[in-house]
Amino acid sequence: MSDDVTFILDDTKESMEKAINHLEQELTKIRAGKANPSMLDGVNVDYYGAPTPIAQVANITVLDAKTISIQPWEKNMLALIDRAIMQANIGVTPQNDGNQIRLFLPPLTEERRRELFKKASGEGENSKIAIRNLRRDAIEQIKKLQKDGLSEDEGKDGEANVQELTDKFISLVDKHLAAKEKEMMSV
Repeated sequence: MSDDVTFILDDTKESMEKAINHLEQELTKIRAGKANPSMLDGVNVDYYGAPTPIAQVANITVLDAKTISIQPWEKNMLALIDRAIMQANIGVTPQNDGNQIRLFLPPLTEERRRELFKKASGEGENSKIAIRNLRRDAIEQIKKLQKDGLSEDEGKDGEANVQELTDKFISLVDKHLAAKEKEMMSV
C-alpha cells in the first residue's frame, strides 16, 4: 500500500478515535442514577469575568451514591456556583447552606430513564454520523489519489480498509450505548 493511502488511513483512524472519546465524555455527563462529579464537567461559573469550570473554583466530592458536595474555595462563589448549576439544567436543584452546595440526586423514574437514554442515543447517533463523514472524506481522498496516478487495486484496498475501520468504530459506538443503557435501566 502506498504511503499516501497509509497516511489517510492513520489520519482517519485517529479522527475516529477522537469521535469515540467525545462520545465517552458526553455519556459520562448523562447521569445514570449514581452521583458522579463528571456531571458538572460542562458547567462553567463566572469567576471574575471569565467562564471557569466549577472544578477549578471548588472541591467536588461524592458523599454517597445520591449526593454531591461542592465546597468553594471562596465563600463569595457560592451564589455564582448555585446560579451556574441552575442555568446548566442538569436536572438537579442545588441546596446552598451558606458553606457548601449539595446536590441530592432524586431516584430516576422509568420515564426519566427512557428520556436520558434517548439523549444518550442521540449522542451515539452524532458519533456515528461523524464516523461516516470521516469515511466519506477518506474515500474521496483515495479517489483523488487514484486520479493522480494511484493504481486501482491500491485504491480499492484502501477503500476496503476505510470501510473496515468504519465498521469497527460504529460497533464500538453500539457497545458504549449498550453499556450505558444497561447502566441506566438497572435500578
